[in-house]
Amino acid sequence: MLSKRLISCLDVRDGRLVKSVRFVDTKDIGDPVSAARRYYEAGLDELVFYDITASSDQRGIMIDVVEEVARQVFIPFSVGGGLRSVDNCRRVLEAGAEKVNLNTAAVDNPGVISEAADAFGVQAVVLSMDIRAVSAGSVPSGSGSMPSGYEIVTHGGRRATGMDALEWARRGEALGAGEIVVNSIDADGTLEGYELKLTRMIADNVGIPVIASGGGGRPEHLYDALTEGGADAALVASMLHYGHYSVDSIKQHLHDRGLKIRMTD
Repeated sequence: MLSKRLISCLDVRDGRLVKSVRFVDTKDIGDPVSAARRYYEAGLDELVFYDITASSDQRGIMIDVVEEVARQVFIPFSVGGGLRSVDNCRRVLEAGAEKVNLNTAAVDNPGVISEAADAFGVQAVVLSMDIRAVSAGSVPSGSGSMPSGYEIVTHGGRRATGMDALEWARRGEALGAGEIVVNSIDADGTLEGYELKLTRMIADNVGIPVIASGGGGRPEHLYDALTEGGADAALVASMLHYGHYSVDSIKQHLHDRGLKIRMTD
């Protein structure tokens, strides 16, 4: 059995670490570089950096912040936000990232997934999906049907696409994505637990690792996502950012409940 992974997400706006609830009410909570260093030293397995307004602002990613974070951490480091082309991806990889997260750009131009996978390998390409449940009886915002009950949303939660989440996950894998982040907008920042039905649905229908994202508030939430939810990794933000839990306490809980996880010495 492969070890389950603990990943933290740094949402960055204007060079500052921020946190929102359901993609709104975004608050400045500190310096992303110092947070990255602190989590790395604490034994975090991986780190994800999202420039959350790059796509909506139609600009490139803040490469200087990426470079500074990369100088501070020596664990797998993934970057997303405003990556519209292979050249954009190459720039962040050359700045020190090991993986690129494609979200809005992949929806607008699915071919960028294949192009990036061909250029850098599937292990370097992550399809990040922001997903919102479609309420029963409602009409999807876009033109497509929603058989899974979940819709893809882009531009930092600002634009509904009418794309079915399960269909997009399968297509993303076929195009060359090596991992998928399943981020529930409905659960984001609530601290009430991951959207297990959604995560399990995606995990059961793709053959690549799935990362559960959105809603982690207690260590038992991660356990549920990694077992009942079928995820290979769990992404946390508020739990660490606000000091509610440490990397070690989360990992110890998972280890004590029988999950294979990399423990610090």
